[in-house]
Amino acid sequence: MKGKTSLKKRFSSDKIEAGCDEAGRGCLAGPVVAAAVILPDNFSHKLLNDSKKMTDIQRNNLFPIIKKHALAFGVGIVDNQEIDQINILNASFLAMHRAIDQLSTIPELLLIDGNRFNPYKNIAHECIIKGDGKFRSIAAASVLAKVTRDRLMEEAAEKYPQYDWKNNKGYPTTKHRQAIFKHGATDLHRMSFKLLPDEQLKLPL
Repeated sequence: MKGKTSLKKRFSSDKIEAGCDEAGRGCLAGPVVAAAVILPDNFSHKLLNDSKKMTDIQRNNLFPIIKKHALAFGVGIVDNQEIDQINILNASFLAMHRAIDQLSTIPELLLIDGNRFNPYKNIAHECIIKGDGKFRSIAAASVLAKVTRDRLMEEAAEKYPQYDWKNNKGYPTTKHRQAIFKHGATDLHRMSFKLLPDEQLKLPL
C-alpha cells in the first residue's frame, strides 16, 4: 500500500522492528489493550497516523488493511481486575508483553510508544515519546489497539447503556461520571481509580 506519510518507516537500518502501543490507560472502566506490529518496509498508507488523530471511520477502514499487510501482529488485553491488582502502568506493560507474545516473527527491536517499559525477554527496546506520530509500526499498533478496545467497550455498552460507553469508551466524561454517581460502579470499573472527583463525592444523593 503506497501513500504519502511523514511517518518514518523504521528506527534502525537492519533490525526486525515491532512497534508497540496501548489504548485505554486513562479510562475509568474496561481493559487496557496493546498491540505489537511488524510492518514490511514498503508499507505506507495515506490514512496511517497516530490513532488519536484519526476518525472512527478512518481507524476502522485501516484496521483490516494493517492486519492484512503486516508481517506479524499481536493484541494483548489486561482487564480491569488485573489493572486493580498491579496498577495501570504495569498493566500497560503486561498488555504489550502479551501482544509481543503473539507475534509469529520474533522481533530484534521493540519500538515502544512512551518513556517507560519493562524489558521483554532478551529483546532490545527503544522508548519513543509520541512515537505513534513518528513511526509507522507504532502508529499501526496504535490503530489495532484503539479499534480493538473501542469494540470491546461498545459491546460492554449494550450491557450497561447508562454509562454511555458507546461514545466515551470508558473515559471520564461528565456523562460517564454522572452515571457512576447515580448508578454506582459496575464489574467493569477500575476500583483502584478515582471514579468521582472530591466535589462530586460530597454531593447529597
